[in-house]
Amino acid sequence: MPVTKAVIPAAGLGTRFLPATKAVPKEMLPVVDRPAIEYVVEEASRVGLRDVLLVTSRSKKAVEDHFDRETEIEAALERKGDEVRLRRVRASAELAEVHSVRQQSPRGLGHAVLCAAAHVGNEPFAVLLGDDLIDERDPLLAEMLAVQERFGGSVIALMEVPREQVSMYGVATVRPIPSGPDDRYGIVRIEDLVEKPPIEEAPSNLAIIGRYVLAPEIFDVLRETPPGRGGEIQITDALRTLARREQEDPGAAPVHGVVFTGRRYDTGDRVDYLKAVIRLACERADLGPELYPWIEEYVAAGGPKSGLS
Repeated sequence: MPVTKAVIPAAGLGTRFLPATKAVPKEMLPVVDRPAIEYVVEEASRVGLRDVLLVTSRSKKAVEDHFDRETEIEAALERKGDEVRLRRVRASAELAEVHSVRQQSPRGLGHAVLCAAAHVGNEPFAVLLGDDLIDERDPLLAEMLAVQERFGGSVIALMEVPREQVSMYGVATVRPIPSGPDDRYGIVRIEDLVEKPPIEEAPSNLAIIGRYVLAPEIFDVLRETPPGRGGEIQITDALRTLARREQEDPGAAPVHGVVFTGRRYDTGDRVDYLKAVIRLACERADLGPELYPWIEEYVAAGGPKSGLS
């Protein structure tokens, strides 16, 4: 069954960005001149997943509103003849058919995914986390969909991280499998997973990043998954159950990993968020020619001590 739906959990409190996120959802923080969540919905739409479900909370109405039409602003831009800004304002509403469901309490990523069960039904689906932005030039999600079509089951995105950072992620035990001629990234079979292990206990430095293509069986497993690390229902624990089930029963749906080597921007960390804004702005034709020379001058003059403005 082809994958047609994407689920984007967006119910988190955004505490790392307080006080900016006291009244503004973290998903609406701008990355250059678009909110982070728009990049994620655009990524799903680009690979044909135009049925998008946002899992939000009562404080996230602004996220839902962003993907609706804003007739007053559009009318004002039309009167001014500002076609460029008019296209930009309308773009978010035209990306996909966006739905929403509320997660009543913050009980973890696994619970957020479970909130999507009624909308998804009995078919595979993608999950995209809003903290991870994948550069549009790197076809990670397209590759994951191709792997899921080839092998069935579930597929998770993995990335090598420095050993000292493994305790910040879910970490995988894997078995490499032969790559096909069209595979852009390495493909592995998942044998085990552990959520945020101590550095000395981590089975590898292959960390789960925020892209998943999940078989519908995940919902039944999540319903039976007890709270794990942090007292929350972890998607990593549910995927571990699926991976171990496949080892015991060769007829069960497998779990594969795609080892991503492209450009990823972690907007959930303040410093990495700023790096993403600077990098993406420098690469834009309308901003880079002015911004990049200023950054070079700023660095050459001694950075914070330079007095440049």
